[in-house]
Amino acid sequence: MTDLKLTPLAALHRELGAKMTAFAGYQMPVQYKNGIIHEHLHCRSQAGFFDISHMGQCRIFGDRAAAALDKLTPGGIAELAVGQQKYTVLTNAAGGVIDDIIVTRVTDGVGIIVNAGCKDKDFAYLRERLPADCRFEALRDQALLALQGPGAAA
Repeated sequence: MTDLKLTPLAALHRELGAKMTAFAGYQMPVQYKNGIIHEHLHCRSQAGFFDISHMGQCRIFGDRAAAALDKLTPGGIAELAVGQQKYTVLTNAAGGVIDDIIVTRVTDGVGIIVNAGCKDKDFAYLRERLPADCRFEALRDQALLALQGPGAAA
């Protein structure tokens, strides 16, 4: 596992006793000392906190960033208010699905999360198809966390 990439939280996972495994080219925690069944039940009954930093994160800057992304998804990105998110798909020229993505409207453009195994391909696709007045930036050194379960909102 020495040639695998590390998330920004890898040292913390090891410090907390996580069993690490290879996933999507990264060292990722698969379970902690109480075991995977305990973690599963806790997440289903309360909430679980997950490091998903291996996923691809990028930003598209520019006044027309949302409109440009509307042409690469089924649409509705330009109608999002700042801070709103949409789960959607990145599509090819024929309308076929390239990847499922999460888009967040931000004040200076849009933020996008793509799947870990697709990020290089997705990022290249976005760079190729964005208009010249939009700027693409991959966010490779940022952590990304997910909070899931019935207690997550509280």
